[in-house]
Amino acid sequence: MNKKQFQQAAKLSAGLTTRWFPVVTAAMDEFGITAPLDQAMFIAQIGHESEGFTRIKENFNYTPVGLLTTFGRRLSRQQAYALGRSEGQKAQPQAIANLVYANRLGNKKRNDGWLYHGRGLIQITGRENYAKCGATLGVDLISEPELLEIDSYAARSVAWFFTHKGCMLHSGDIKRVTLIINGGTNGLADRARRFNLACSFLV
Repeated sequence: MNKKQFQQAAKLSAGLTTRWFPVVTAAMDEFGITAPLDQAMFIAQIGHESEGFTRIKENFNYTPVGLLTTFGRRLSRQQAYALGRSEGQKAQPQAIANLVYANRLGNKKRNDGWLYHGRGLIQITGRENYAKCGATLGVDLISEPELLEIDSYAARSVAWFFTHKGCMLHSGDIKRVTLIINGGTNGLADRARRFNLACSFLV
């Protein structure tokens, strides 16, 4: 894959292409994501998860309704209105993260939800995933979780996740790969559109 193909497949500006092409292609090479169909899926899923390669950190700037829609099973209506963004009140990101990610994904300590919230191009989340990802990447993400906000680690972490979770066992199956990444089918239409676009330039 050359730089122009990457730009077309991901539908990126020249600036974003220059930023992401070296680290994303290096990560694909490192983790063996070399088949064109897998590369197209990889780029499509990253494109959706990162809002077009523009976001590498989870955004907790939710309104109360947004909180209830996204995390309704993990907080009460009262908590959502106390912590969410509304007129005259800013959202409370740290409190939200610690509440919705408490006692899951390997989080054990009081501030783990905030320390290990979603980071990277596909948003690695939770102490357990940070530990596993860091062990493979050769860095201590438990002590330095912010490393996943550095472009090279943001790209390598998603390549680790994509291969570690078995996405390449379902090459071309957009629904199955979305289920692995998302746990559901949120954004399936956009993921499929991105995948078809990437395929038209890579496959």
